Amino acid sequence: MNYVFLAPGFEEIEAVTPIDVMRRGGMQVTTVAVTTDGSKAVTGAHGVTYTADTDIASVDLSAAEWLVLPGGMPGATNLHDCAKLTDALRAHAAKGGWLAAICASPAVVLGSLGLLAGRSATCYPGFENICDGAEMTGADVAVDGNIVTGNGPASALKWSLAILEAACGREMASTVADGMLCK
Repeated sequence: MNYVFLAPGFEEIEAVTPIDVMRRGGMQVTTVAVTTDGSKAVTGAHGVTYTADTDIASVDLSAAEWLVLPGGMPGATNLHDCAKLTDALRAHAAKGGWLAAICASPAVVLGSLGLLAGRSATCYPGFENICDGAEMTGADVAVDGNIVTGNGPASALKWSLAILEAACGREMASTVADGMLCK
């Protein structure tokens, strides 16, 4: 299973885009509310409320294929502050599982956990200093082994297609991109 995490203050376009692209590519995606009250309703950084499929307390992440982190503030901080999620990210990274993060999340979540050390990565400009030990590319999207990072909202579609390509191959990503009229 593939999980996209929604914490209060998440960047909406960075959550909805990978959900959409991954599902177009045939991937099963479950949205997970990362809330302190167990609510599945999560309001993004721009006031749009989404209802997640499940909540963080109810989900077993041990068999995950992808763990996907939208950015946004304070969304990224709220992801980082969830012990169950950070424990799952560490365990998933340790076994070589796929991780994806965009905007502030590569830095605030993955970088602060040390998961980007020795890796090429990108993040929202101004957060690079949190990614100690990472080679910050400044690119829209960076793929290094099992980690896919993106720099911000304008790159959400490129980042999502990079996730799909890593998961399902270049042909599937190209087919989905063509169907979405991406050039």
